[in-house]
Amino acid sequence: MEIRNLDERLAVGPQIALADLAALKAAGFRAVIDNRPDGEEPGQPDHDAVKAAAEAAGLAFRYIPVVHGALLDTPVAEFARAMDELPGPVFAYCRSGARSTALWTAITPQAQTA
Repeated sequence: MEIRNLDERLAVGPQIALADLAALKAAGFRAVIDNRPDGEEPGQPDHDAVKAAAEAAGLAFRYIPVVHGALLDTPVAEFARAMDELPGPVFAYCRSGARSTALWTAITPQAQTA
């Protein structure tokens, strides 16, 4: 499992396996955001399975799917709200981590100027 810290509150990475949720909890994360639409790739766990495994591991969970190449206002607003509401630190993922990073960049002024 790859974890890239963007700031003290958020880290991102590529698609996780259900077994990774316990490791995320052990690493100190308190919440997970799934930015990958269900069914994007064969064999990918759907968000309901990830949510159940996250909650079983004691992690808060939010599903905010972003279609590849389509960073729209609604997911950006939902991501901002999730970052305000969820306990941190938060781990967000998609296929590669790029969409999760783009969401963070869209809501983080210092990231936009870096």
